[in-house]
Parts: sequence; structure tokens; C-alpha cells
Amino acid sequence: MNRHSTRCIRICGTGAAVPANTLTSEEIDRRFGLPIGTVFKRYGVRTRHYAIHENAAALAAEACEQALQRAGFEWSDIDCLVASSATMDQALPYNAAMILAAAGTGVGHISAFDIGASCLSFLVGLDTISYLVECGRYRNVMIVSSDIATFSLDWTTLGESAIFGDGAAAAIVRKSVPGERSCILSSQIETHASGANDCHIKAGGSRYHPRRPDVDFGPLTLFHMDGPRLFRTVSKELPRLVSQLLDGAALTLEQIRLVIPHQASRLALDHLAKRLRIEPAR
Repeated sequence: MNRHSTRCIRICGTGAAVPANTLTSEEIDRRFGLPIGTVFKRYGVRTRHYAIHENAAALAAEACEQALQRAGFEWSDIDCLVASSATMDQALPYNAAMILAAAGTGVGHISAFDIGASCLSFLVGLDTISYLVECGRYRNVMIVSSDIATFSLDWTTLGESAIFGDGAAAAIVRKSVPGERSCILSSQIETHASGANDCHIKAGGSRYHPRRPDVDFGPLTLFHMDGPRLFRTVSKELPRLVSQLLDGAALTLEQIRLVIPHQASRLALDHLAKRLRIEPAR
């Protein structure tokens, strides 16, 4: 079985939605008593949007509508909706059902389900659904990620609070038609179980539940990340994974015109670019 099989798919429309309220890096600098410019230099993010009254399903529905407009589609053209988010609006029902309810009566009867892999959920969703589109199981798939991190941030620690914002993004995926060169040449996704406890929100399930008598529930609702440990794992494993990925596509890194990292830390990006010998222009 070839895990790097080419899939001829195309993203034909995208959309995004964010809450109205914003928080700048300068405001975070002042909150932590840091020199102005520190947070931007460290993380490379100028502005974050954060929710007060908004919920993730409503943001997702807004992003989906924008993607439909840009693709020239109606909801009737979509035969599957995949929610690929790192956070949940509530424990049940699943995110995709909540998004369909927020989208309104025009959606109709379509398949809808979640694909979850924390921060990598969209990439895992795109990779997984590409096979189903390629084989004809679905024609047009709406993949949407919608996350609200604000209420889980621990504002006593800079490293766990300065990176994240709230928002939603959607993409419509269909099979490429003759003459279109859009495709996935190769993909590879790995999960390293040794890091399972390095990035977590323990609350939200049955293991740590407010009805368990021996659980102090409040602190368990906060996001925790061991950034240095995570970075050491990535720095060690990424060169090998990239090499295997390129081998599957029969390409070299020098042939890649543009690299788009999934990473929130500017310092980590700079280090990994040097490690992989990728110049800033790419």
C-alpha cells in the first residue's frame, strides 16, 4: 500500500470569520510588564481576535457561507461537511452537527462528522477527506475549523496565553477536473505518544469531570503546554519526516518553491528553517 499516493483534488473556495474584539501584542506586553515589541518579536503575531459572546459553531457557519460564495456554490452543492477543530462548543453533539444547526435550514440532508487531531485537525481532515473525494465517495466537501481558545488560556503564563486567538476557516474541496494540475503529491502524518501530556486541556470529558468528588475542576479547564519539550521533539523528528515526505513525492527540498509552516512561534520557525536549510524567501 502506497501511503504517499497522489490525489487529484482542488480547493475551490475558502472563507474565514473572526470575533469582533481584538488584542494586540503591545497590550500583552503591557499586561506582563514587558518592553513594547517583546511579544511580537517572540511570536510574530500582531493582533488576535477573541470571543466574548460568540460561539465556535456560529463562526464556522459564517466562514462556510463565505467559502460558498467564493466557490459559486450553494449548500445544495455540498454533500459532506467535516468539522476539523481543536476545541468543542460542547461535549455533545459533535461539532459538525452544531455547525449544521447554526448554518440554518438551507443546508438540507448531507453527511457531517468530525475529524479531530488537536491543532493539526484541519491538515488531518484535508488528508483524510482527499481520498474520499478522489474515489468519488463525495463530490464537494466543506472542511471547517473553528476554535475558541480564549476561555481556556492561563493568563499567569506568557507562553500559554500570547499565541492563541479565536476564529474559523473553511475550505471546499472537490476533485480536480481534466486540465487542472492541482493535487496532493505526498502526505505523512505522525503522532508521537510520548508528547501526549505536553499540550492539553484536561477538562471536557469523563476522566476529569466536575461530578467526580476528588477533582478540583477549575484549573483543569485551562490550556497547558510544555513548549520547550514539544519543540525538542519536533526539532528531532521533523528532518526525518520531511525527508520521507519528499521521497514519497519524488522531489527534493530545493524543488519546493514555498513552505508554509504550521507553527505559532516565530523563534521556532526561524530555528526550524535553519535546521532544514530553507531560506527566508521560501
